[in-house]
Amino acid sequence: MPDAALLARLAAAVDANFEAEIGFLAELVRFPSTRGNEAPLQDWMARQMAARGYGVDRYTLSDVPLPAHPKASPMVDVGPQNSVQVVATLRAPNPIGRSLILQGHIDVVPEGPVEMWTYPPYSATIKDGWMYGRGAHDMKSGVAAMVYAMDALKTAGLAPAADVHVQTVTEEESTGNGALSTLVRGYRAEAALITEPTGGTITRAHTGTLWFRIKVRGVPVHVMEAQIGTNAILSAYHLIQALQAHTVTLNEAARTDALYKDIDSPIKFNPGIIRGGDWASSTPAWCEVDCRIGLLPSMEVAEAQAGVERCIAEAAKGDNFLANNPPTVEWHGFLADGYVLEPGTEAEKVLAAAHAQVFGAEMPARISTAVNDTRFYGRYFGIPGLCYGPKGEGAHAFDERTNLEQLKKTTLSIAAFIADWCGTRPL
Repeated sequence: MPDAALLARLAAAVDANFEAEIGFLAELVRFPSTRGNEAPLQDWMARQMAARGYGVDRYTLSDVPLPAHPKASPMVDVGPQNSVQVVATLRAPNPIGRSLILQGHIDVVPEGPVEMWTYPPYSATIKDGWMYGRGAHDMKSGVAAMVYAMDALKTAGLAPAADVHVQTVTEEESTGNGALSTLVRGYRAEAALITEPTGGTITRAHTGTLWFRIKVRGVPVHVMEAQIGTNAILSAYHLIQALQAHTVTLNEAARTDALYKDIDSPIKFNPGIIRGGDWASSTPAWCEVDCRIGLLPSMEVAEAQAGVERCIAEAAKGDNFLANNPPTVEWHGFLADGYVLEPGTEAEKVLAAAHAQVFGAEMPARISTAVNDTRFYGRYFGIPGLCYGPKGEGAHAFDERTNLEQLKKTTLSIAAFIADWCGTRPL
């Protein structure tokens, strides 16, 4: 771990830069970087990192042979040419330390009805030590922390003694293809730290995620004789109920899983978007439902897909119309495995020591029922994937917010980790 004198230098640097860090985070939040709309933020980010002296690689997913990789997920409603990634690299002239990837996603989920927010969702309003806004918590606070952790070293008159790649990616909320693209493009390091807002915990495991679309047909008639037609929306609801029952069965089986046995219903199913019908007085001839379901790290994606397809097929057999007009299932978006960070890696030991120095307590571990990008580094490329970051509330919810005092301490913890993991050299 960094010695007391070095930690004090880094703490003074974080303090000196913190107002600028808050301003940086506020600028991030003010960009409405929903899926397909991330380019303006990424262009701003590229300029920010270039001004700091990093070598900047700005590219789109169309510049990378992603479709050839077996773990790429099918895109959703956005062309690869519209998905911009930024990798900012600070190279050590004569590397003697261990290299590092710092990664965060800048895509955010839609804000929903604006009138249901206390403050405008992209206003970055600060009140009582919290910053409010879509993405303030998930995960632009983590992006600010990793950038300003690196800035703290520079303010302290130091630079990492190994190469560091600071990456801002898209698609974390829908496919993970942004993170995968950096690896396909050739960026590697001896550890990767993804600064998701974990509240100062290390993510020991995360579940996988599947996205799929159910398409159901119906027979449209005037509602006055609805009994001779069929209602595609009601048929879709029948399938949703079957998938809910399927999820209950999966969670019963999860009680024997070594990691997830103590987690309440770790496999989550959600029908998230529904579209259907053409007229309120006609039985709907079509319905589409976009769904999400989880899977444990011990499960295979293909196994989970087959379970969903069997469930829908069996449910359709119990409906007179669907039995002869079976629904279709389209897989789009996440086809994501779970991941387990096995205890004992040197990278985790160094991070735990840095956390203990700053917070005065052991770094807790958490088991997550959502997906993050660490699977690409740890499961597929043999790079320890650490997921650790600031504290906030309301991910994907109204009044999402991040705690600014925790952001400062987490920035220092990450700076201490970088200094210890990479080593330092004078500027």
